[in-house]
Amino acid sequence: MSAASRRHMDRVANNGCVLCKRLGYGSSAAEVHHARAGVGAGQRNSDWMTKGLCYEHHRGNTGIHGMGTRAFERAYDVTELQLVAETLEAIYG
Repeated sequence: MSAASRRHMDRVANNGCVLCKRLGYGSSAAEVHHARAGVGAGQRNSDWMTKGLCYEHHRGNTGIHGMGTRAFERAYDVTELQLVAETLEAIYG
């Protein structure tokens, strides 16, 4: 991982959970999640295609890994790419 990628991923994590903010819950601690869009099974996307998600929205029962990507996007009426875009906008404005 390059130094630039490491700095970016730190910024993503420090920005907090993008979904909690979207839902009006305010800021919460976040884990970095790589978007699955545009990559094959078992592959990881670029470090720049990431968003911050709290534990519950990342690995919990109502999270992207708990529900699966399609169910997650339906439940919250937002795509992974929209959340990545919101993350980039919040960090780099």
